[in-house]
Amino acid sequence: MKVHLPDGTELELEDGATGLDCARAIGERLAKVTAAIEVDGKVQDLRLPLTDGVTVKILRVGDEEALPILRHSTAHVLAEAARHVFPGVKISIGPPIDNGFYYDFDFPEQIGEADLARLENEMRRILKQKHAFERATIDRDTVRQRFVDEDEQYKVELIDDLPIDEPLTTYTQDDFSDLCRGPHLQDTGPIKAFKLTHLAGAYWRGDSTRPMLTRVYGTAFFTQEDLELHLHNIEEAQKRDHRRLGRELDLFSFNDASPGGPFWHPKGMVVWNTLVDMWRGENNARGYQEVKTPILYASDLWKTSGHWEKFRENMYLLEIEERAFGMKPMNCPAHCLIFKSQRRSYRELPLRMNEVGLVHRHEPSGTLHGLMRVRHITQDDAHLFVTTDQIEEEVQNVLGFALDLYELFAMNFKIELSTRPEVRVGDDAIWDKAEESLHRVLQARGIDYRVNEGDGAFYGPKIDIHLTDSLGRSWQCGTVQLDFNLPERFDLAYTGADDQDHRPVMIHRALLGSFERFIGILIEHYGGAFPLWLAPVQAVILPISDRHLMAAELARDALQAAGIRTQVDGRSESIGKRIAEAETQKVPAMLVIGDREAEIGAVAVRRHGRIDLGTLPLDGVIDALVTERDSRAIYGA
Repeated sequence: MKVHLPDGTELELEDGATGLDCARAIGERLAKVTAAIEVDGKVQDLRLPLTDGVTVKILRVGDEEALPILRHSTAHVLAEAARHVFPGVKISIGPPIDNGFYYDFDFPEQIGEADLARLENEMRRILKQKHAFERATIDRDTVRQRFVDEDEQYKVELIDDLPIDEPLTTYTQDDFSDLCRGPHLQDTGPIKAFKLTHLAGAYWRGDSTRPMLTRVYGTAFFTQEDLELHLHNIEEAQKRDHRRLGRELDLFSFNDASPGGPFWHPKGMVVWNTLVDMWRGENNARGYQEVKTPILYASDLWKTSGHWEKFRENMYLLEIEERAFGMKPMNCPAHCLIFKSQRRSYRELPLRMNEVGLVHRHEPSGTLHGLMRVRHITQDDAHLFVTTDQIEEEVQNVLGFALDLYELFAMNFKIELSTRPEVRVGDDAIWDKAEESLHRVLQARGIDYRVNEGDGAFYGPKIDIHLTDSLGRSWQCGTVQLDFNLPERFDLAYTGADDQDHRPVMIHRALLGSFERFIGILIEHYGGAFPLWLAPVQAVILPISDRHLMAAELARDALQAAGIRTQVDGRSESIGKRIAEAETQKVPAMLVIGDREAEIGAVAVRRHGRIDLGTLPLDGVIDALVTERDSRAIYGA
C-alpha cells in the first residue's frame, strides 16, 4: 500500500503496516523518537495499522503536538504509583487536558497536598527503568471480569456503558494495566520532566449524586526548562488572577444575590465601554449594521431553531399568561427573524448584522469562575447572510478583522479548521464549496492551521481561533462558523437575479467570545496594567505639596480637555507613597508637579513600571498621550 507524507513524498509499505513501520521506513533514528502519528489530521497510536492512500505525519518526542500523548502516558504512571503508595485505591479516568493531565481516584483514606510528594517519588522510582507501553485489544467479557476481580467498579461501569460492538483496548506498563483508547508513547523513557500540582474534588462522571473522587492534577513536558517555565507561569498567573485584580483595581465584584453575574464598578465600566466603543467603530468601518433584539422569547422560537430540544436544560424558562417562554442563550434565531422581517434581494447581500447581545445560560454553580464563566453573557455577536459565491470573500474579511483585532492586544494565535461530520445537514456540493473556500482563505494568508477532520458542527464547517496570552495560555475566542441549518429551519430566502427564491448561507462570527470573558483575559494578559487607551484612569497628577495643587488642577483640566482620563491625588501622604499607590493601581502615566514644574508649565513624567522620563513640557506630554491613546499603542512595544 502507499501512504503520503506532508511534503508530498509517497511511501510504499506492506499491507497492515503500522505508524511505527512508516517511521522505520523513513529512518530507524526517527522511529526511536516517534511518539505518535497523525493520519489525515487525526492523532493515532503508532501501533495501529495504516490504510492505503492516507497522509501520515510523524509526531516526534519533543514536538508540541506530542505533548498530550506524553501527559496521557504520565497519567498512567501516576495511576500505577497511586496503587503502590495507597493499596486499595480505586482508579477511574485520567485524560490529558490543556497544559497537563489529571487522574481521578477513590482513595481508601483522605489524602492531602503533602501526599503529592509521595506519589511523585514513587513515579520517579518506577521511571528509573524504561517500561514499554503495550497495547492490546481484549475480549469484553475477559477484561470486564478482570476489573470485577480487582474490585475496580468504576472501570466496570465504563465498560458496561460502552456500545456492545466497540472493541476494548488496554495499555500496560510495568505491573499496571488500564482500560484506555490511547494513544501512548512507545515507552516511559521520555517521561522525565513532570510535576503533580494540586488536588481537587470531582464527582464521578460529573454527577453530584455519585461518589466524590479525588482528582490529582499534574503536568509534564519534554524538557525540564519547559516545565520550570510553566510552573513559573502558574505562579505568575496566580498573581494576575483577574478576580483578585478586579477587587484591587475596583473594576468589578460578585455577590451571592446574583451568582454568575458581575457587578461592574465605575472604573470597570470605563474599560467595558471603551472596549465596546472600539468594537462598534471597527464593525461600522467594515459595513456591519448594529441591531438590538429582545432577551425573552416564546418557546415556539426555540422549537423552530432546535434549541428547545438540544439546549433547554441550559436555558432560564418561565411561564407568562399560561405560555412558555425562555431567555435567549444565543442571538442567532433573533437575527434570523430580522432577516425574515422583509423581502430580501440578492442586492442586499452580504447582509452583516452585529449586536452587543446579552444572553443567559444556566451554568452549574460549580463551574462559575469570575468573568471567565458567567451566567449573564454579553456576546460580541455578528451574523452574516451571504450567497454561496460570497462565502470565501466574507470569510476572508472576517478573518482579517479578527487578526487585526488580536494584533491590537499583542496576542499570538493558532487556528483550527473543523470539517464535515458524518451526520450533517446540507448537500455535499455546498459542503465541498464551503470547505474549499475556508481552506483557500487560510492558505491565501499563509497561515499554518490544523485540520480537525469530522469535528465540524452538523450544520457547517468552522474556523476556531485560539489566542495565546503573555503567560503562554491558550484561549479559544474567535469563531467563524458556516451554517446551512438555521436558514433552512427559518425558511430564509432572498430573491436572486433570476427572480427565483434562494436560500442564504449564514455565517456566525465571534471575535472576542464575550465581553466579560475577554476583559478577564485582558486583565490577566496585562497583569491589570491596561494599555493607555483602555486604562480606566490614564494619568494621575501628583502635586508635591499643597502649594502645587492649583498647578495640578490646571494640568488636569488641560489633560481632560484633550480627552485624557485624569485624576489629581493631592492627599497629604508623602509623594513616594502616592507614587507607590499609583503604581499599584496600574495607572499608565504619573505626572509630578513641584516648584520648578509649576513655574515652567511642565511635569515630571513617570510611566507605570518605574520608568522615569524626567521633566517635560505639559503640552508635549499631552500630545504624546493623545497620540498613544488614539493609536491604541502598547507603551514600550
